[in-house]
Amino acid sequence: MALDILRGITIAGMLLVNNPGSWGQLYAPLEHAEWIGLTPTDLVFPFFVFVMGVSMYFSLKKYQFTLSGKLLWKIVRRTLILFCIGWAVGIFARFVYGLSGDKTVSEIVENLDTLRALGVFQRLALVYFVGSMTAVLLKHKFIPWLIVVILGAYALILGLGNGYEFSLDNIIAKIDLAVLGEKHLYTDTVGGVTLPIDPEGLLSTLPCVAHVLIGFMVGKMITETHTNADRISKLLIPGFVLMLCGWLLSYGIPVGKKMWSSTFVMITCGLAMSVLALLIHVVDVKGRKRWSRFFEAFGVNPLMLYLCGTVLAILFGAIPIGYDAEGAKITIHSVVYDGLGNVFSAKTASCLYAILFVCLNWVVGYVLYKKKIYVKI
Repeated sequence: MALDILRGITIAGMLLVNNPGSWGQLYAPLEHAEWIGLTPTDLVFPFFVFVMGVSMYFSLKKYQFTLSGKLLWKIVRRTLILFCIGWAVGIFARFVYGLSGDKTVSEIVENLDTLRALGVFQRLALVYFVGSMTAVLLKHKFIPWLIVVILGAYALILGLGNGYEFSLDNIIAKIDLAVLGEKHLYTDTVGGVTLPIDPEGLLSTLPCVAHVLIGFMVGKMITETHTNADRISKLLIPGFVLMLCGWLLSYGIPVGKKMWSSTFVMITCGLAMSVLALLIHVVDVKGRKRWSRFFEAFGVNPLMLYLCGTVLAILFGAIPIGYDAEGAKITIHSVVYDGLGNVFSAKTASCLYAILFVCLNWVVGYVLYKKKIYVKI
């Protein structure tokens, strides 16, 4: 249950930080670090990747970590579905925003060649595939060494390739531009400068593989440890060591989500392990579960509710429900946010809108939870 709750907290957090009332009115903890640094918002995605790695161990254990035709098809099918969901969301957004903006279907179709190639779902697909294949093809005793090699090599690559600079000389940008092309990349703005540097690009997926493998090894530890007291100690001690080492190394290897630096992996995985240990103590040992029901509904249908929230955000922000006196489009998003803004300050209204949006998605999740409907890929 602690794992479901951690997954649920993560999904609720992702919906919260991705759906403010206004991107220009955010409290500092609800903003991503502009480039170098770490905020609470930067924790939600890596926490989900970590939990995915833990769950991966439980899933692959059913197959005794032996590659078979059935298991290979499951891995490939799930990878393709995640990729297709990511692309489908992008296409859906183009059509909804385009049609609501008086564009024709042919105009929208003509612009689909600029669709972003990668994103959250695509990154999950890539790390799931590579992580799963590693887990079934490599002896597990070698995985910790592989993690060290990946993180060390990635830190070296970024160090030699201007990977910590926000510029087109950045090795991350160079690889993405060469392989994917500028029109298929996310553009980011730092210090007023906008460049095609994708936070879910190809090269930065490499340390994310190490991230999911750390979660996988935690899943192995949880399975092979028979008491919660031992599980807690085996999570807290390595978690503290990872955070400490990541913090000390950050003086030479900056922490940054947008390049998914090696120290970012170490610190966020250490934090995730510590939070999981805390949840095991509170929920599984002390039995204090009532507070966690809200997050459990998110945790048992994570991808379904994240997708639901993504689709609702597009619909709320694009479809007009009316027009004001100046002919400007009125949407559900603008009505709710403007209404809150009439009562609260701009930042508070923006935060409250995000909280209400999370609660709306929780209602969907709670209905599925009560009906014991679990949507899995």
